Amino acid sequence: MEHRRSARSRASERAPEATDASTLNEEGKLKRKAFEKELKRLHGELVKLQEWVRHEGKKICIVFEGRDGAGKGGTIKAITARVSPRVFRVVALPAPTEREKSQMYIQRYLPHLPAGGEIVIFDRSWYNRAGVERVMGFCTDEQAKRFLNIVPDVEKAITESGVILLKYWLEVSPDEQTKRLADRIDDNRKIWKLSNMDLKSYTRWDEYSKARDDMFQATDTAWAPWYVARSDDKRRARLNIIDHLLSKVPYKSVPREKVKLPKRRVTAGAGDLVHSVKRVPEVH
Repeated sequence: MEHRRSARSRASERAPEATDASTLNEEGKLKRKAFEKELKRLHGELVKLQEWVRHEGKKICIVFEGRDGAGKGGTIKAITARVSPRVFRVVALPAPTEREKSQMYIQRYLPHLPAGGEIVIFDRSWYNRAGVERVMGFCTDEQAKRFLNIVPDVEKAITESGVILLKYWLEVSPDEQTKRLADRIDDNRKIWKLSNMDLKSYTRWDEYSKARDDMFQATDTAWAPWYVARSDDKRRARLNIIDHLLSKVPYKSVPREKVKLPKRRVTAGAGDLVHSVKRVPEVH
């Protein structure tokens, strides 16, 4: 509770800065310098969270959903940039195999839930059935409705087992989504993000909106509520989400001994290579 109060206090203290014109670019979005300054502070808090989770054996599961181009991947990278992959584990499952298709739908997701001392982040999750599978016809309406009826009880069992479950929906506008998907077409760094399935789903904005609303109505529960983050300004969305998830976990700083490097002896020439090996060309 102490951390939650301090998080709200920090948010109110930063509110004037968020609306300060000097922190915004020509498009009215947060400038990189202001973003990186605040992200650095939040990264320090995420490390504190990590050490607390590891020390106390806590279990946290974070679900990210949203349309293509909403910013899920970038947000997850911002969260995990400075923490240990042994504690923060990202799960992005591929399309199900034939064997997995024959299983109970949620079965393939359950093994990836966190054990003690772990934070698991789902880049899309079991909610694929309520979204892409339903809209693109990979499941029947009856299967989607059955999923929506069952999943609140499944999530209640998850939270009652001690898992802190946080569910985020990133909400992007039609114009911003179009801009981001178009940017991927000629960018060799992003072309892998644009599949034929993405192009087909792009044409079904209204269908996705209906599926999203049905999903919220059925699965926004007291024990596992949905949190919606506007993501047209990617930098601001990343900061808001990190700040929010930190406020939802009552973590504390874990005492640790001050680190001091021990003395060592370095003999002249002792570090030189004695075996002839191939070297990486130094072209830069």
